[in-house]
Amino acid sequence: MVLLCASTSPTISIPHPLLSPLKPPATFLCHSSKTSAVTASSPTADQTPSSSSLSDQLLPLSLTLLTSQPTSPSATVAPPPRLPAKPTWTNPSKPRPTVLALRRQPRPPFSHNPSLRPLTALSRTLRLSPDLPSALSAAFPPGHSPSRDDALLLLNSLRSWQKSLQFLDFLRSLPDFPLDTIFYNVVLKSLRAGHQWHHVERLAGEMIDASVPLDNITYSTIITAAKRCRRFDGALRWFERMYRTGLMPDEVTYSAVLDVYARLGHREEVVTLYERACASGWRPDAVAFSVLGKMFGEAGDYDGIRYVLKEMKDLGVKPNAVVYNTLIQATGKAGKPGLARSLFEEMVAAGLSPNEKTLTSLIKIYGKARWSRDALELWERMKSNRWPMDFILYNTLLSMCADLGLEEEAEKLFEDMRRPDRYARPDSWSYTAMINIYGSGGKPDRAVKMFEEMLEKGVELNVMSCTCLIQCLGKARRIGDAVRVFETATERGIRPDDRLCGCLLSVAAVCEEGGETDMVLGCLKKANNRLVGLLKMLRDEQVGFGEIKDEFRGIMNEAAVEVRRPFCNCLIDICRNQGHPSRRANELLHLGNLYGLYPGLHARKSEEWSLDLRSLSVGAAKTAFEEWMKSLWDSVVEEEEEEVLPFSFSVYTGSGTHKFSQGLASSFTSHLNEVAAPFRQVEDKCGSFVASKEDLVSWLRATFSPAAVVNA
Repeated sequence: MVLLCASTSPTISIPHPLLSPLKPPATFLCHSSKTSAVTASSPTADQTPSSSSLSDQLLPLSLTLLTSQPTSPSATVAPPPRLPAKPTWTNPSKPRPTVLALRRQPRPPFSHNPSLRPLTALSRTLRLSPDLPSALSAAFPPGHSPSRDDALLLLNSLRSWQKSLQFLDFLRSLPDFPLDTIFYNVVLKSLRAGHQWHHVERLAGEMIDASVPLDNITYSTIITAAKRCRRFDGALRWFERMYRTGLMPDEVTYSAVLDVYARLGHREEVVTLYERACASGWRPDAVAFSVLGKMFGEAGDYDGIRYVLKEMKDLGVKPNAVVYNTLIQATGKAGKPGLARSLFEEMVAAGLSPNEKTLTSLIKIYGKARWSRDALELWERMKSNRWPMDFILYNTLLSMCADLGLEEEAEKLFEDMRRPDRYARPDSWSYTAMINIYGSGGKPDRAVKMFEEMLEKGVELNVMSCTCLIQCLGKARRIGDAVRVFETATERGIRPDDRLCGCLLSVAAVCEEGGETDMVLGCLKKANNRLVGLLKMLRDEQVGFGEIKDEFRGIMNEAAVEVRRPFCNCLIDICRNQGHPSRRANELLHLGNLYGLYPGLHARKSEEWSLDLRSLSVGAAKTAFEEWMKSLWDSVVEEEEEEVLPFSFSVYTGSGTHKFSQGLASSFTSHLNEVAAPFRQVEDKCGSFVASKEDLVSWLRATFSPAAVVNA
């Protein structure tokens, strides 16, 4: 088989090996102005077809053509045309992908690229140089400016925002250097990483003054920098400017602005911006939905959380671990533990492994909802699936056990933390949880043993562990041990806080007058001398109510909000238990009501009047009940007001959901029996007492009438 090709360049005729099984001799004809035809013979016919290959057949051709006389320049074969670069497909209807595939256009790392080795060395020199302007002057003397690409690589390699600004100033000083938007964007990102909002806004203003165009990346960097620096007003201002210039925000900018509105609490603006962005063709990503879920969760908006879940399902967005964590936390804040559990199961079914943050959030939700069984089942799943567990997760589990009174489960957890193969070792909060559990269970010896072990192992003390132990020892009437714990804590550098002061007040309330009370007040004087001064004023009958009121108001203003009511409760208990003037407890209760420490204490309906004592101590509850009975007697005395009284009266003390909680029910029951009040406990409601109008009025007449008082 002969193939002929005629042209000005050499023509080659070769046999096709697949179409000629006998492989006859091949003829190669080359026609040109200065060369003649060349004939070469292939292997002889007696050779087997399988012994020859295409390379064997082309061997004579290569020997003849490559060693022939050189042709004239006019007859030189032209190189094949250079193929154009592979085009990049751009779909105008869809946004450009933000991340390229990892397998596209592979290139060696920056440090291993031979052509960039001098630039790598210079970059390292600039990063380590304490004087960047001098180093730049030495590297680029006058007349030797860096190229645009080299300058961009050097600027991008500088990690310090101070050096980024200095390098930008150096480029500005070069004559005719093409300083465009991308250089400013790199510097802005460096300033954003350094949380330098003042320089970010100044540099953006310089770009506007120098007529340097601000592109989408510029605005996105400025807005996200304002968000990181918590300059939310600046983020919104630049976002509005971006809209006025006609630039469309990208997914990063939209998510950042949504987060800004959410942190400001502007939920309506968040929803409006989200819907407007979706209408403009923006496709929300997982970050945007995480922002929405967090916003609705902090507001406790269950409908908003359902809206986020529906939008994700309609748009086909698959949540990642961050989104699931945010939604689980949001459902917990909204008081929906069931939905949090469903989201967790959906996360596991989707093949995503929960991390420490996921499990910690779920344990907190279960503990708040008092779902002890679900929490313990989750712990078993953690161990069987070998999910990551850090000390925060362990401490959360221990705190939940302390809240629910799960002593045995807490001991198993604590022993599991002690295992040498565990990364999470017991810390101060782990020991605090165990001390709290033993203290709540009425086991002061085990609580003291845990405290001593804490000291022996060199675990740092915290004020909460000392508070729990002092509270436990005070209930056990071991006042001397409680005082020694306080002295040990102060010697170790523990600074008493308001909670510890309240604990000392509660211990003083159960002490008998004499040495024990003086010991506790000596500790309280070191913690808060002003409280000791108020106790002395309450004991002195010569001190008027106005002075008590002023000092009480001053102490409450200085104290944390969460300890103001316990302070008042303990002060009332001390007045009732230690022989203070009888009117002092009533005056303190009046001040507590005056300053809003007991909201919802009284409630009046047409059919029922009630007294809610669940937030009061035993002494304060007795005082409030006595005050309520006196006010009802005043209504009975006024005959025209007796008809206004409802048909029933109720008192709520609460039952105490803690396993070891004693509550007010037992103490209040004893008090009712002592005064022979007609209140009886409701059978199906523990901690609820009720009395009819006829029985209560009859008891009031028998107790508070002048004849009854004289006989008493």
